[in-house]
Amino acid sequence: MEDSIARWHIYFSGDVQGVGFRFTSQHFAQKLGLTGWVRNLYDDRVEMEVQGPVSRLQLLLTQLQSNPPIRIDKYDIEEIPVNPKDKRFSITLL
Repeated sequence: MEDSIARWHIYFSGDVQGVGFRFTSQHFAQKLGLTGWVRNLYDDRVEMEVQGPVSRLQLLLTQLQSNPPIRIDKYDIEEIPVNPKDKRFSITLL
C-alpha cells in the first residue's frame, strides 16, 4: 500500500536556531525526496512546510529529533493542502 502524500506546516521550539537546524532539515528532506521550505522566525522558533509521503515526513521528524546539538522541545503540526508545484526543499528568509 502506497503512502498518501501530505503537506505539514510545522513550528519547532527548543534549541533550533544557531545549531544547523535549517541545513540539517534541508539535507534530510532532500535525501528523503521531500519538498517544501524551512526558515528561522524572530521569536527563536523555526517554521517549516514539508511535503511528501507521510512515512517519510515522520522519518524526517525522527531524524531531526535525534541529531544533537539540535534539541526540539516542542513542535506543532498542521496538515495543509498539498502544493503540486513544489519541486524542491529550500531554506528561505522571512
